[in-house]
Amino acid sequence: MYAAGAIYSQNTGSDVTASEKTRAALRTQFRKYEFRYTIKIYYLRRITTYPKGNVIKAGITGSIGSGKTTACRFFEALGIPVYYADERARYLMQHEHYLIEQLKKNFGEEIYDNGKLNRAYLAKMVFGDEKKLKLLNSIVHPAVFRDTERWINEQAAKSPPYVLKEAALLIESGAYRQLDKLIVVTAPTEVRLSRVMQRDGTSEQAVRERMAHQLPDEEKIKFADYVIENTGNLNDLQKKVMEIHRQLVGLRSDPSQ
Repeated sequence: MYAAGAIYSQNTGSDVTASEKTRAALRTQFRKYEFRYTIKIYYLRRITTYPKGNVIKAGITGSIGSGKTTACRFFEALGIPVYYADERARYLMQHEHYLIEQLKKNFGEEIYDNGKLNRAYLAKMVFGDEKKLKLLNSIVHPAVFRDTERWINEQAAKSPPYVLKEAALLIESGAYRQLDKLIVVTAPTEVRLSRVMQRDGTSEQAVRERMAHQLPDEEKIKFADYVIENTGNLNDLQKKVMEIHRQLVGLRSDPSQ
């Protein structure tokens, strides 16, 4: 279901994705926290050494508006590589020759306009048509899986304590089964609605329609090894990320955790 995240765009008025806008805002927002946490993060990096070997694969997911991208930024600040599956799916749909040919073959040459994927056109074609959406996923998922494995191998050579794969639909797509640990980020529905409506400039109905394609939080947490409840307080979120980070780092010395 990375395909759904890759092609969906909501009235942004440009080709800049919501996640890119979110990251730009977060970079500004994090500046006031950066100095406060630099010493703590630097100390944690200094005292931690990691043996070479198979890297621990963790996933992070959450419903739209849960704040998983914000959580990922804190993990990245700790030096953890993060694979953004929806963004990579978007990139692959634009650049991988074999994938492009398969998309054209199944959905028509017109889904590409002057060599550029017409995401709005493809989204209109598949959303509301379960058969076409499944077909799209069946084409895109293998490409993302191959790209993920390549990326993990590249990161493993650098011996990080673990790597993180971020995707909105890790559970729904079944991709969580390929991971060692799963983090689920949750937030109250009304909070998520407010965040997405403000972020994307879209209607409540449109957001609820996107939510309908995702498992509710109470179902997601059944699959979770770690749960982050994100009410919007960056201090609290940072502390929760730090605690999960310590536990994941500890898996390298004690795999039974």
